[in-house]
Amino acid sequence: MILVYSPHISSRTEYITSLLFKHLLGLEYKLTRDEDSFTAYNGPKINYSQRALHRGGIYIPASGFLQERGVNKFEPGINKRKRIPLLFPDKEHTGTLEFDPFAASFYLVSRYEEYLPHQKDKHGRFEADQSFAYKHGFLQKPLVDHYAIMLRDALLEKYPGLDVPEQKFTFIPTYDVDVAFAYKGRTMFRNVFGILRSMARLDFYSLKQRFTVILGKERDPYDTYDLQLQLYKKSGIKAYYFFLCGDYGPYDRNVAFFSQQFFLLIKKLGDYAYIGIHPSYASHDEEGALANEIQRLSGIIKDDLKYSRQHYLRLAIPKTYHELLKHNIAYDFTMGYASQPGFRAGISRPYPFYDLTEEKETPLTIVPLAVMDGTLHDYLKLSPDDALKLIKKLMGEVDKVNGVFSTLWHNDALGDHDTWKGWKDVYLKTYESAAKKHLHARREQGNL
Repeated sequence: MILVYSPHISSRTEYITSLLFKHLLGLEYKLTRDEDSFTAYNGPKINYSQRALHRGGIYIPASGFLQERGVNKFEPGINKRKRIPLLFPDKEHTGTLEFDPFAASFYLVSRYEEYLPHQKDKHGRFEADQSFAYKHGFLQKPLVDHYAIMLRDALLEKYPGLDVPEQKFTFIPTYDVDVAFAYKGRTMFRNVFGILRSMARLDFYSLKQRFTVILGKERDPYDTYDLQLQLYKKSGIKAYYFFLCGDYGPYDRNVAFFSQQFFLLIKKLGDYAYIGIHPSYASHDEEGALANEIQRLSGIIKDDLKYSRQHYLRLAIPKTYHELLKHNIAYDFTMGYASQPGFRAGISRPYPFYDLTEEKETPLTIVPLAVMDGTLHDYLKLSPDDALKLIKKLMGEVDKVNGVFSTLWHNDALGDHDTWKGWKDVYLKTYESAAKKHLHARREQGNL
């Protein structure tokens, strides 16, 4: 057991020590304010205070950030001379490490900066280019995972007999079903409207395709679900699907939730994957919309919903998480940026949400997103080859820390049509590489 001494144990201290030792390192630990019992303890220990102690074990000077409450407008100091940027550096150079890993990790995972006033984009989102991580060039590094490893290494150097469980690379494939089918499952009105629109644009290819799909002579171009199921059956890695069940609107254009094709699709995928809600664009602003959408989807799967990801990644902290908690959602997968790949909260592994407005840990688990197809295709305008290079770089960063690599792909992006030509291959190569690492790690653990 790791004994951690802090003369001032706040809820922030309790939260971040649990995250680093329990969640990331798999180590037992105990916090204490008792200086005498700490100095008398002969096992591995960390002095997290503002003064060194005799027989004090590892000394990490406390920056004081974890003893604060609420939010204040500031940015932490940063030492960028190292391979891994260090937030809250130890200016006096008196500690075992050169920074305060507890404060640094808390600043990143709490999303402290998103509670402060900021300019939102046209969809009401806090965007990547405003973030501390983007400005300082470490958005694509899971710093908190690295900080946990630094703590582990410091402990092992001083206490070589310490047994630290080895973490393994994990792959989490996820899919957002914004529009389940291009033509199938639509009401007569929407099909007539689509026909008229194609005619007005002289788009005879789409017009012909619509009729051949409706008549059952051609597969719907967005119907790529058999391919996804083949990947699952080959790897055994269960995916997460997020279904949009909102009313039709400018940004919510899925087939009707009461469509038989939609119902059958969810039932089919639910046998092999986890099913979650994809709260509509409108639900971000409309009171009661999320409750209706959850009711619709839970009615189809005949079970309570545990998983969620916001449509358009419309995440407003803490408002969005308060809504999800109110509806008993246990896991949210929105933690990523639309415009940039990387680690919005500086961490690759799932972690509990800490609410700075109430200064407490909540039951909601956040599953960070590493990369999304639309980020590479729509925002960065990358070619398939360049996209694959960037994905492999991100995967390599996660592999360095034996972290969690979570991807977001849309069903229509796997259709290999129009502007998505060549992107199906990007995903297949990404999946193959990530699944291979995932399965290799499980074999080493003896879990396969």
